[in-house]
Amino acid sequence: MAGTGAHSLARAEQFVWLTARVLEQRRFAHLFLGGGADVVETALAAYLNEDGGYGHALEPDLRGPVSQPLHTAHALSVLDSIGRCGGLRVERICRYLTDVSTKEGALPALLPSQRGYPAAPFIPVVDDPPAELLATGPVVGLLHRNQVWHAWLFRATDFCWAAVDALEHSHPYEIEAAVAFLDGVPDRARAEAAADRLGRLVRDQRLVVLDPRRRAEYPVAPGYAPEEHHFPYDYARAPGSLARRWFSDAEMERSLDHLESEQQEDGGWPVNWRQWAPGTALEGRPIETLRALRTLRDHGRAPR
Repeated sequence: MAGTGAHSLARAEQFVWLTARVLEQRRFAHLFLGGGADVVETALAAYLNEDGGYGHALEPDLRGPVSQPLHTAHALSVLDSIGRCGGLRVERICRYLTDVSTKEGALPALLPSQRGYPAAPFIPVVDDPPAELLATGPVVGLLHRNQVWHAWLFRATDFCWAAVDALEHSHPYEIEAAVAFLDGVPDRARAEAAADRLGRLVRDQRLVVLDPRRRAEYPVAPGYAPEEHHFPYDYARAPGSLARRWFSDAEMERSLDHLESEQQEDGGWPVNWRQWAPGTALEGRPIETLRALRTLRDHGRAPR
């Protein structure tokens, strides 16, 4: 059963201590309780492999020890959240990204090394995976936003521009990846023009639920779970995002009201993607809870 009214940080804290991995516990303490950044980085280091990438189910839908681009992107987002996205640690990650990139200089979603380890059935393992905006866009945008300069970024940035410019029919997660790229890339005029076009695409193709009370009337993308809808806050996680311009104040406020109402009785937020193994949902909910709390805080929704 979902909660009502403003969200409760105290209930969320109890949920995190009860269910979360050490990494999410440390992240919660850093983000909301004044905890230090060093211990977050120490917890993240447990997922680091000798090749400079990250594995060990850091992204819960990919199990097993092997490094993967999606795990490594998750690690970068953690480092970004604690202000540690720079220096030798990111130089090492960029070397890993260079090693696993396709001939286009961009990232596939999943390397064939995943074969033999459990993985979500909606992330297929293939022998020669293509480069994807879904995997590359968030990494490129984050590195640019942190003013990281590395040779890998040149071709990867060109790939993302070409992929964004070619988007005509898409799905929500690909649009989120495009926004993450556009929010960080240095060419702001080009980014704003591309974002304006994507905003029209999102509304025309009904890739966003503008009225949560009528979400059953909105289509769900092929392959998504039955309730895997996306809302304005999924695209505009912070007020400064280019995607914020896609929505009126009323549309944004309605979506944030909905996000607050999604807090469950146990204090955590649910996962709405397809659940395929018990552990992935258990590990995913604290991650989603941190994401929801950060989104609400960034949009000025103080807990009560």
